[in-house]
Amino acid sequence: MIQEIKIKNFLSFKDEVKFSFEASNDKFAEDSQVVQINENTRLLRFAIVYGYNASGKSNLLRVFDFLSDFWFEKKDDIDEKTGNMPFKLNQVSSNEHSFFDMTFFVEDTKYNYQLELDKYQVYLEKLSYYKTTQPVLLFERMLKDGQSVINFKSIKVSNVVKDSIMVKCLNNMSFFAARNQVNANIPLIDSAKEWMKNVMQTITPSTNLTQYAQRKTSNNNELTNYILDFLHEADFNITNIKTNTIDKPIPKELMDMLLHVEDLPEKEKERLKNERSIKHLQTDFEHTVENSNGTEVYRLSSEEDEESRGTMRTFGLECALYTAMQKNAFLAIDEIETSLHPKLLEKILFEYLKTSSKSQLIVTTHNDGLLDLVDDLIRKDSVWFSEKDKAGVTDLYKLTDFRGVNRLSSIREAYRNKRFGATMK
Repeated sequence: MIQEIKIKNFLSFKDEVKFSFEASNDKFAEDSQVVQINENTRLLRFAIVYGYNASGKSNLLRVFDFLSDFWFEKKDDIDEKTGNMPFKLNQVSSNEHSFFDMTFFVEDTKYNYQLELDKYQVYLEKLSYYKTTQPVLLFERMLKDGQSVINFKSIKVSNVVKDSIMVKCLNNMSFFAARNQVNANIPLIDSAKEWMKNVMQTITPSTNLTQYAQRKTSNNNELTNYILDFLHEADFNITNIKTNTIDKPIPKELMDMLLHVEDLPEKEKERLKNERSIKHLQTDFEHTVENSNGTEVYRLSSEEDEESRGTMRTFGLECALYTAMQKNAFLAIDEIETSLHPKLLEKILFEYLKTSSKSQLIVTTHNDGLLDLVDDLIRKDSVWFSEKDKAGVTDLYKLTDFRGVNRLSSIREAYRNKRFGATMK
């Protein structure tokens, strides 16, 4: 679970900002929304970020996307860029390094990860863990004389393994991408590496969730039943979901094009020649309706776009949330209200928040109606705001930073009246 992350000179975060999942002493919903890691650490499972358009709230989610991609993206060429995106609305910052500092827990073991890089290479990358209150360095990777030098500090790693990782660790890629290519056992580091793999890709308003959900439900009856139960409770009349693999014939013109694609493996080309079809997933939704003929069952297909956007969005979101809860993963959803009725959105959040797990969910939204649910569904310390100044620099702050919040009759009205900023001037 993530405790906190510090960001500097990345996208609209020119100056250092800190985002934290640390819970306050508030007792509301602590059984399901707060995870007690140890005597001194309580972490939130949920955070919601408000802010006006282009305030930088989506950029916060892009931080997690960048890191999850960077950690495991193997670079084949030293000239490839790192993918880093510094603050560009300033002549100095665009040429300076970016910094990331994340503290997280794998079960009850606390880790700290630090990264310093620019668009072309990594200058510092290190991982520490805590046996007591002081960090113990596991590895440190620095740039010396144009080469990445990796030192393992508190753990024993053979020279063969160390040299293999250093050879594969190009200046423009993460230590973990190189570590992935070496067959070795480095327990404390590998525990962190496996946790990093559970940082799921951000869901945006344009994310195609249908294909993702189809893959997940095609061979998972438990997940399908979970979604059916949710849809039933949310008053959908869907009584069954079936995802099947369909063979679709390939027209001759398309076949000729595919067979001339250089990057297509020869094995796949042979399969196409023999089967002359493309396999794809199709999901059918069975609707049970009551009309003048009594009770009837109709089938609508994802293939024909017969289901509404809201239904397909719910189908995908519930698959992602279920996966996050099962894997104790980290999931970010940008503009979660997209294509959803406000009451359906409340239902989705309610089902996630009532379930005890070590998963974490962060969402951005313009739906200020959810602020009416503070202390009813949502904890005060889960609410954050993003605001951008005249220089284009984003700042992050939380609801509990403001005095007198407990005395407000309506947090939503206070937000609309600019009490917390993060809205139109």
